[in-house]
Amino acid sequence: MYPTVKVENLSKQYRLGQVGTGTLSHDLNRMWARMRGRPDPYATIGLRNDRAVAGGDDSTDYVWALKDVNFSIGQGEIVGIIGKNGAGKSTLLKLLSRVTAPTTGLIELRGRVASLLEVGTGFHPELTGRENIFLNGAILGMTRAEIRTRFDEIVDFSGCAKYVDTPVKRYSSGMYVRLAFAVAAHLDPEILIVDEVLAVGDAEFQNRCIGKMKDVARNSGRTVLFVSHNMGSILSLCDRGILIEQGQVTRTGPAASIVDHYLSRHDAMGCHSVAVAPLPLPDIPLRITKAELLRNNQPNVAAAYDVYDTISVELSIEVGERASGYGLFIRIRDRDRMIGGSWDVTEHPELLSERKPGASIVRAAFPSPLLKEGRYAVDLLVTHFGHGDIQVMENALMFDVMLISRNPKTSYATKDRDGVVALQIDWENVSMA
Repeated sequence: MYPTVKVENLSKQYRLGQVGTGTLSHDLNRMWARMRGRPDPYATIGLRNDRAVAGGDDSTDYVWALKDVNFSIGQGEIVGIIGKNGAGKSTLLKLLSRVTAPTTGLIELRGRVASLLEVGTGFHPELTGRENIFLNGAILGMTRAEIRTRFDEIVDFSGCAKYVDTPVKRYSSGMYVRLAFAVAAHLDPEILIVDEVLAVGDAEFQNRCIGKMKDVARNSGRTVLFVSHNMGSILSLCDRGILIEQGQVTRTGPAASIVDHYLSRHDAMGCHSVAVAPLPLPDIPLRITKAELLRNNQPNVAAAYDVYDTISVELSIEVGERASGYGLFIRIRDRDRMIGGSWDVTEHPELLSERKPGASIVRAAFPSPLLKEGRYAVDLLVTHFGHGDIQVMENALMFDVMLISRNPKTSYATKDRDGVVALQIDWENVSMA
């Protein structure tokens, strides 16, 4: 089957600063070279913006946002595009959306393209929501009758029915995105391109958008290109991943493999280890000197975890001669609330009266599975009971939990379970009625 999206040797060059060559003679030379099919005589590759190549001129004003990008995407595929800020992801989507033209290379698209690149893309601020729906439909080549049949569905999905006859310049950024995505997803494009803009919406709307993109791809055979820094969304939505680094495609493959590679290389998601500066009071008999997160009892440089990994906190501590009455406390929090905490003296009451002096390492392992998909922070405390907290380290460690593998016992993500934690209970049929 012929691919829906095919990109060959795609490159995009920009000049830093002013647009144009700066002189009439340079502009004429560039035009003459283009008419003869020759390369741009001023298209020297430089060392700006992390786009370095051998022999580049450090003083040039020309940079490559993308260089020699190649890939193809089949019908019905959902592809996640991953990379750090400035890697070239948004430039690629603008080229695919025909917002800007490539410097060199070929783009082949089979079908209509609907894109959501930033808040307000494709909307005229002076027109109402209703008028912009018809405007976007016309741009996609649809008739008024076709748009009218989907109008109620678009408005219902966006949740903007009350404001549909209000100029969109008065919309909040969230309302803007709601309506823009509803239009893009419901007007039957063969190719749907979505940038990080969905992050503007609330969590409930983001989940609805992801569900809609899955439905568009799998039930209607549409192709979806999705850019996000939320690796959980990439994993839950995408079949394949494309990793872009410094304007070039460095890896393609299954989404889980690409995400795992990206996290391991860039430490993109959190803080996995922290060394602690000495406390101002040297005679404190119990202190934490280092904290580290472990994945299945091994250091985890990516600070991202599968929901079925064993997650541990390893603490290096120093114990003095008079450490009675002290306790270590670990607290896990998400964005909104405390998930839970544990005292070492609760599990081992003997530590309250006696600890072995010297440097040592203690480890606290969380049950698995415990945490639902999301981002978490670890607070660490040393408390002298009856006197208060001696050492407090808020947000000492941060990490992400996501569904990378599937446990044989379950076929759904932990985020679908009720409650704060991913409580897994074994059900057993004890007897027959």
